[in-house]
Amino acid sequence: MNKVLTPNDTRATLLETGLRLFAEQGYNGTGIKEIVDATGVPKGSFYNYFKSKEDFGAEVISFYADGFADKWSAYFAEGPEQPLAALRYTYERIISYHEQCEVKAGCLLGNFAAEMSESSELCRLTLQEVVGGWRKRFASYLRKAQADGSVRTDLSAEQLTDFFWNAWEGALLRMKIERSTAPVRACINLMFDHFFLP
Repeated sequence: MNKVLTPNDTRATLLETGLRLFAEQGYNGTGIKEIVDATGVPKGSFYNYFKSKEDFGAEVISFYADGFADKWSAYFAEGPEQPLAALRYTYERIISYHEQCEVKAGCLLGNFAAEMSESSELCRLTLQEVVGGWRKRFASYLRKAQADGSVRTDLSAEQLTDFFWNAWEGALLRMKIERSTAPVRACINLMFDHFFLP
């Protein structure tokens, strides 16, 4: 007997499917019909949950960010207590995840930023909010690491965070091009073995 999906289940299924297809094919390469066909949801029902494809795209960004925040919290909970070591452990886990994936999709936030920032103000603003939240969280750990003497203090935690974000996103782009996690591993090693240190 087929399970009857509740409205919340249906919405989550659409978001999960959209996330997977956007990561594999990009926003512009994925149509609503393809998303509803993959979920078995009637196309008309899609609009009961989302006003438009653009609205759906912004919701997928938030859905991805929430999932990433949950993983981030889990990695920190199981990792070392020292803030800098905890950050490194978290990014080592992220790299291990990418190594297990056959498709090197990179970061959905970076992918959306490249594809949608000029054409969708809604998606751009959603990305700005999500990335801003990530930057605050990362900087808070760097401030703790500066306080315990394990991170340099000649630059602010915010400056270090921004430099890391820019380097990480560039490394993820190279990972997609080269189909290898070597660029992201090199980025992590350089940042945590050299750049962050006093």
